[in-house]
Amino acid sequence: MAEKILMKGNEAIAYGAIRCGADGYFGYPITPQSEVMETLMELRPWETTGMVVLQAESELSSINMVYGGAATGKRVMTSSSSPGVSLMCEGLSYLAACELPCLVVNCQRGGPGLGTIQPSQGDYFQACKGGGHGDYHLIVLAPASVQEMYDFVGLGFDLAFKYRIPSMILADGAIGQMMEKVVLSEQRPRLSDEEIAERYGSWATCGKGKRKERNIATSLFMDSAEMEEVNLRLQAKYRAIESAEARWEEIECEDADYVIVAYGSSARICSATVEMAREEGIKLGLLRPITLYPFPTEAIKSLAQRGVKGFLSAELNAGQMVEDVRLAVNGLAPVEHYGRMGGILFNPDEVLDVLKSKLIK
Repeated sequence: MAEKILMKGNEAIAYGAIRCGADGYFGYPITPQSEVMETLMELRPWETTGMVVLQAESELSSINMVYGGAATGKRVMTSSSSPGVSLMCEGLSYLAACELPCLVVNCQRGGPGLGTIQPSQGDYFQACKGGGHGDYHLIVLAPASVQEMYDFVGLGFDLAFKYRIPSMILADGAIGQMMEKVVLSEQRPRLSDEEIAERYGSWATCGKGKRKERNIATSLFMDSAEMEEVNLRLQAKYRAIESAEARWEEIECEDADYVIVAYGSSARICSATVEMAREEGIKLGLLRPITLYPFPTEAIKSLAQRGVKGFLSAELNAGQMVEDVRLAVNGLAPVEHYGRMGGILFNPDEVLDVLKSKLIK
C-alpha cells in the first residue's frame, strides 16, 4: 500500500529530494520556504541515502555550491524565495552556459524589494525570461498542489539531466505553506558516476579516467565565434524543449466560450470560478500551464482558433504571464489580465466579476 503523509508543500520538496535520489542540497533560510532545509535536517538523509545537506553562508554561496556539484554530474539542488533567487541569477546564467543540470525551488513572496512574506507570482518574468544575463532559459514547473511539489522534484531532475539545463519549481507561499496528503513514491537509488555517464553522456568533470581528454565546465569563451556557437547550440536545445516538453491541464475547455489561464495557487482558486460560472450558464474553462517554460502556446492557440471569445490571465502580479497568453492568442480574441499584489489572494467571486466586466459586457 502506498505511503501517505500529511505535510506542507515545503516539506514535500524535502521528501521528494530524498526519495528521488538527490545527492546534495545547499541552501539558505528565507521565509516562506525555510521548512525545506529544516525538514531535510530533521530527516537526516546523510545517514540513509548519503545525501549531503548543507546550510551555506548566503544565497550566493549556495548557488555556487550547486554549480560545483552539478559540474561533477551529481543531482544537486537549492531552494529560496524571491529576493534570494535574485541573488542566485548570476550563478544560474553560468549553469545554463555550462549546460549543467540542477534544480532550484522558488517559493515566491511579494515584492519588489524585501516586500512581504505573503504569496505572490511576481517572479514569472525572472523565471521564464532569464533573470540573469544573456540568452538562456530554465525549465520552469508550476505546481498547484502539495502532491505536485513532491512529484516535480523528480520530474525537475529528470528534465534537467535529459537536456543538461537547470530546472526550476516556481511555487509560492500559499502552496509552500498549505497542508495536504502526499502519496510518496519508492526510494530511487543515487546514481554512480558511471551510471550518470551511461544515461546522460560523459560530460561531467569527474577526472580524466579512461577518456583521452578531461571534461571542462566553463562559461568563458573569449573568441566571439566560439561564443556564438555556444549560443546557437543552446537555442537549438530550447527549440527542442519547446517542441517536446510543454505540459498543461484543461478543465471544462471543450465547449468553453471563455477561458481563464492561471497557474499554481491562482489556478486552484480559478477552478472554483469555473464551477460558479457554469452554474450561471456561462461556458467558462480553465487552462492551467504546468510548464511555464516551455509555455503551452499551441494549446492556447488551438483554443483561440476554435473560437473562444475571450481569455483572462489571472495572476498574483501586475501582469506578466498575460504577455505570453497574448502572443499565443495572436489577436484572434481579446485577452485581459486580473491580478492582486502585495501578497493578497483573489477569490473566485471577484475573478468571475472581472470576467463579466471585461469580457462578457
